[in-house]
Amino acid sequence: MTDKKIIDLTLPIQSGDKGVTIDKAKTLAEDGWNATTLHLYSHSGTHMDAPLHFEVNDQTIDEIPVDRFVSEAWVVNLLGIQPKESITVAHLGSVAEKLVNGQSILLHTGWSKKVGTEEYRDALPRISPELAHWLGEKKVNILGVEPPSVADVNNIQEVTEVHTILMKNDIIIVEGLTNLESISQSKITLVALPLKVKNGDGAPARIIAIQN
Repeated sequence: MTDKKIIDLTLPIQSGDKGVTIDKAKTLAEDGWNATTLHLYSHSGTHMDAPLHFEVNDQTIDEIPVDRFVSEAWVVNLLGIQPKESITVAHLGSVAEKLVNGQSILLHTGWSKKVGTEEYRDALPRISPELAHWLGEKKVNILGVEPPSVADVNNIQEVTEVHTILMKNDIIIVEGLTNLESISQSKITLVALPLKVKNGDGAPARIIAIQN
């Protein structure tokens, strides 16, 4: 029997994050149990986008088929990437030749180390339109990135273009990954489970990698 290692790739959601407040709702002393009220921006922390996010089509997060949430995924080492650098097909190296239709890709840029800094959101490496089209041609299932977006959130034209290309090609976008340095294999099993929010444009997700 092969031993498996399960690795959490999810940022914790905490009060003070953009769009997040966590308030005490009940206490054990006063009410008999502890509970909190969560106010969550739909794209807070590690999250999954639905096509409704950019109205590419009307598919919502609760309508994405659950069999899409588990897939083989290649982990691409991009630790040398520069701030604001455009990620192209050439950056994928040998993975570009090994990729099979229906597999997923995780881009390990180390960007999650910048969480809490201005650079995390404002100087992120971004997916080029060229790469977005190529991923569509390869029928990639999930594209996972460490920054909070696949494109420059301060450039509405760019962020709309890249999301639209990916979503029109039926690629699921996962943003805000962390802890990819704990993965020691180039190919893993990816499990990406978003909150099932009715009519949601996106939702926080728990993402794990399983390696043998």
